[in-house]
Amino acid sequence: MSTFYPNVSPMTAGLRCACPRCGRGKLFKGFLTVNDRCSVCGLNLARQDSGDGPAVFLIFILGFLVVPIALWVSMNVDWPLWLHTIVWSVVILGLALGMLRPAKAYVVALQYRHRRDELEDPNA
Repeated sequence: MSTFYPNVSPMTAGLRCACPRCGRGKLFKGFLTVNDRCSVCGLNLARQDSGDGPAVFLIFILGFLVVPIALWVSMNVDWPLWLHTIVWSVVILGLALGMLRPAKAYVVALQYRHRRDELEDPNA
């Protein structure tokens, strides 16, 4: 007998860092370490692999957003070069670390949605 699970939006699961099947269990057991199983629905999360996708997406997105702002600030504010280095390094690192967990959770949720048959555990 199969159990019904609600249709969880990948965006919602990603932002909440939740299980892509039930939307309630925690996806991560560490900063970026995926749990072996969902504590709520029992989905085998160890089979989920996001690879380098989230990091690559963030490099492109943050580069597209931060570089024009940094150039604008550089042309309109007379900061010394060392201050630019510190400010933009902190901004990029902060945004990247803050966005990496939700980005990884979103990619895992997309994989689950589009490759569900491969990722479901037939014994669960």
